[in-house]
Amino acid sequence: MAAWPDLDELKQLLDITSEDWDGEAEDYGETTRLSRLLESAITKVKADVGDWDDDVDEPDARLAQAALRMAELLALKPELAAGTVTDPTYRRLLFGHRRRFGFA
Repeated sequence: MAAWPDLDELKQLLDITSEDWDGEAEDYGETTRLSRLLESAITKVKADVGDWDDDVDEPDARLAQAALRMAELLALKPELAAGTVTDPTYRRLLFGHRRRFGFA
Protein backbone atom coordinates (compact mmCIF):
# COMPACT_ATOMS: atom_id res chain seq x y z
CA MET A 1 0.00 0.00 0.00
CA ALA A 2 1.03 3.57 -0.60
CA ALA A 3 0.63 6.60 1.61
CA TRP A 4 -1.19 9.81 0.90
CA PRO A 5 1.07 12.44 -0.69
CA ASP A 6 2.90 14.74 1.67
CA LEU A 7 3.65 18.42 1.52
CA ASP A 8 7.08 17.89 -0.04
CA GLU A 9 5.56 16.04 -3.00
CA LEU A 10 3.05 18.82 -3.56
CA LYS A 11 5.74 21.49 -3.34
CA GLN A 12 7.86 19.59 -5.85
CA LEU A 13 4.92 19.31 -8.24
CA LEU A 14 4.13 23.02 -7.91
CA ASP A 15 7.83 23.95 -8.09
CA ILE A 16 7.84 25.65 -4.70
CA THR A 17 11.24 25.73 -3.04
CA SER A 18 10.63 27.92 0.02
CA GLU A 19 9.22 26.74 3.32
CA ASP A 20 7.12 29.83 3.89
CA TRP A 21 3.84 28.03 3.24
CA ASP A 22 4.48 24.71 5.02
CA GLY A 23 2.48 25.26 8.23
CA GLU A 24 3.09 22.04 10.08
CA ALA A 25 3.48 21.19 13.77
CA GLU A 26 6.02 23.98 14.30
CA ASP A 27 3.09 26.38 13.96
CA TYR A 28 1.28 24.72 16.87
CA GLY A 29 -0.85 22.62 14.59
CA GLU A 30 -2.05 25.50 12.47
CA THR A 31 -2.42 24.85 8.79
CA THR A 32 -1.48 27.05 5.88
CA ARG A 33 -2.66 27.39 2.33
CA LEU A 34 -0.66 24.40 1.04
CA SER A 35 -1.41 22.05 3.92
CA ARG A 36 -5.12 22.89 3.70
CA LEU A 37 -5.01 22.39 -0.05
CA LEU A 38 -3.45 18.95 0.29
CA GLU A 39 -5.91 17.91 2.99
CA SER A 40 -8.81 19.08 0.83
CA ALA A 41 -7.53 17.05 -2.10
CA ILE A 42 -7.23 13.90 0.02
CA THR A 43 -10.73 14.44 1.41
CA LYS A 44 -12.08 14.87 -2.14
CA VAL A 45 -10.54 11.59 -3.26
CA LYS A 46 -12.00 9.78 -0.25
CA ALA A 47 -15.43 11.25 -1.01
CA ASP A 48 -15.20 10.28 -4.67
CA VAL A 49 -14.31 6.70 -3.73
CA GLY A 50 -17.26 6.63 -1.35
CA ASP A 51 -17.76 4.74 1.91
CA TRP A 52 -14.16 5.45 2.93
CA ASP A 53 -13.27 4.20 6.43
CA ASP A 54 -10.07 5.76 7.79
CA ASP A 55 -9.66 2.92 10.30
CA VAL A 56 -9.62 0.21 7.63
CA ASP A 57 -8.95 1.71 4.22
CA GLU A 58 -5.53 2.69 2.92
CA PRO A 59 -4.69 4.37 -0.38
CA ASP A 60 -2.90 2.52 -3.11
CA ALA A 61 -0.53 4.22 -5.54
CA ARG A 62 -3.32 5.31 -7.89
CA LEU A 63 -5.40 6.91 -5.12
CA ALA A 64 -2.34 8.69 -3.77
CA GLN A 65 -1.60 10.01 -7.26
CA ALA A 66 -5.26 11.03 -7.65
CA ALA A 67 -4.95 13.11 -4.48
CA LEU A 68 -1.81 14.75 -5.84
CA ARG A 69 -3.58 15.47 -9.13
CA MET A 70 -6.53 16.94 -7.27
CA ALA A 71 -4.20 19.15 -5.22
CA GLU A 72 -2.58 20.33 -8.45
CA LEU A 73 -5.97 21.18 -9.94
CA LEU A 74 -7.05 23.00 -6.79
CA ALA A 75 -3.84 25.02 -6.74
CA LEU A 76 -3.45 25.89 -10.40
CA LYS A 77 -6.90 25.56 -11.96
CA PRO A 78 -9.56 25.74 -9.24
CA GLU A 79 -12.30 26.27 -11.80
CA LEU A 80 -11.48 22.84 -13.29
CA ALA A 81 -11.31 21.12 -9.89
CA ALA A 82 -15.07 21.50 -9.51
CA GLY A 83 -15.55 19.50 -12.70
CA THR A 84 -13.07 16.72 -11.99
CA VAL A 85 -15.36 14.27 -13.72
CA THR A 86 -14.11 15.80 -16.95
CA ASP A 87 -10.41 15.63 -16.02
CA PRO A 88 -9.18 12.49 -17.84
CA THR A 89 -6.15 11.96 -15.61
CA TYR A 90 -8.18 12.10 -12.40
CA ARG A 91 -10.85 9.82 -13.88
CA ARG A 92 -8.27 7.22 -14.94
CA LEU A 93 -6.66 7.23 -11.52
CA LEU A 94 -10.00 6.62 -9.78
CA PHE A 95 -11.15 3.96 -12.26
CA GLY A 96 -12.04 0.75 -10.41
CA HIS A 97 -11.94 2.35 -6.97
CA ARG A 98 -15.43 3.78 -6.67
CA ARG A 99 -17.66 2.11 -4.13
CA ARG A 100 -20.66 4.37 -4.42
CA PHE A 101 -22.29 5.88 -7.48
CA GLY A 102 -24.84 8.63 -7.81
CA PHE A 103 -28.15 7.71 -9.41
CA ALA A 104 -30.55 10.13 -11.01
